[in-house]
Amino acid sequence: MGLFSKKQKVEEASSTHSVTLSDGITYTVERVVDCIGDSCPRPQLMTKKTVGEISVGQIIEVLVDNPSSMEALPPMCDELDSTHLETIKDARCWKVYIQKD
Repeated sequence: MGLFSKKQKVEEASSTHSVTLSDGITYTVERVVDCIGDSCPRPQLMTKKTVGEISVGQIIEVLVDNPSSMEALPPMCDELDSTHLETIKDARCWKVYIQKD
């Protein structure tokens, strides 16, 4: 199985939900990119692809359990014309929130 042949784990609008971040603002998450169990560079590639598919102002939630992936996502937001809003540690993963600029 190649790096890109794995089943895509991006949940579409049916999974739209709201999240309130530490700034007190409630955001609507348009897509969830489930990268649990994936290692670099797959989470970065899935995030890049998903940011390219959403509209300006929309939010994605990236689920990662790999520490190096969690650390790599915020710095790459500049090259994706997006903003890292926040990373939240959950029981089994980190949730990285990214907004397309």
